[in-house]
Amino acid sequence: MSAVNDSLVIARRNLIRMSRIPEMIIFGLIQPIMFVVLFTYVFGGSMNVGGSTDPDVYKNFLMAGIFAQTVTFATAGAGAGIADDMHKGLIDRFRSLPMARGAVLTGRTIADLVQTALTLLVLAVVALLVGWRPGSADPTNFAKILAGFGLLLLLGYAFTWIGALIGLSVRTPEAATSGGLIWLFPVTFISNAFVDSSQMASWLRPIAEWNPFSATVQACRKLFGDPGVSPSDAWPMAHPVWASLIYSVVIIAIFRTLAVRKYRSATA
Repeated sequence: MSAVNDSLVIARRNLIRMSRIPEMIIFGLIQPIMFVVLFTYVFGGSMNVGGSTDPDVYKNFLMAGIFAQTVTFATAGAGAGIADDMHKGLIDRFRSLPMARGAVLTGRTIADLVQTALTLLVLAVVALLVGWRPGSADPTNFAKILAGFGLLLLLGYAFTWIGALIGLSVRTPEAATSGGLIWLFPVTFISNAFVDSSQMASWLRPIAEWNPFSATVQACRKLFGDPGVSPSDAWPMAHPVWASLIYSVVIIAIFRTLAVRKYRSATA
């Protein structure tokens, strides 16, 4: 309980800091909104989804990918924030206090999760305005839609721990931002987020289908009742909800352990 309380105190500190710098929230919203508008209206009429090039079909296909991309791109902000605290010596001050060692990182990731949830809420409203209609197969099943957003937040939380490790491993916030983004582009684009993986090269398709990011996107499409991708024998695509849960939990277990260990050595 002491570790939980310490983590919540740090999370509150980071949330207060975010509220006093509204530009962080505003700029964090602009990019995903731009992706929604650009992909919907620029590529919507040229993408083939399930044999259809109907822009409305692509809108429903696209949104799960945009949501997943948004929660994973929060990784860069998490890494930059921790690197900034390290650079200013704030982490060393925390170490002098009688608190659990992992509380600083846990509190930071919880605060980032809250910000990501707010971003998702705004993005969902924008998606509805441009024509996204979740639950088309079963409009009354609101629980499945909430479960889809739950999987998105779990994936975002898992990736935030990767950002925490990156932030602890570099010397400046600028390096953390670059390091937090450079690997995300292949992860998010070599996936089923924006195109049907069946249209990819034969050697690339298995990589996309076993990508943890793709599993969450596919799970959200299934829960949202939106058009999915072509049938696949890959286990993550056949059981996307379970695959998404397993991937996220494994990522959290591995990178939280590595990040806390790095925190102890980096600030010793």
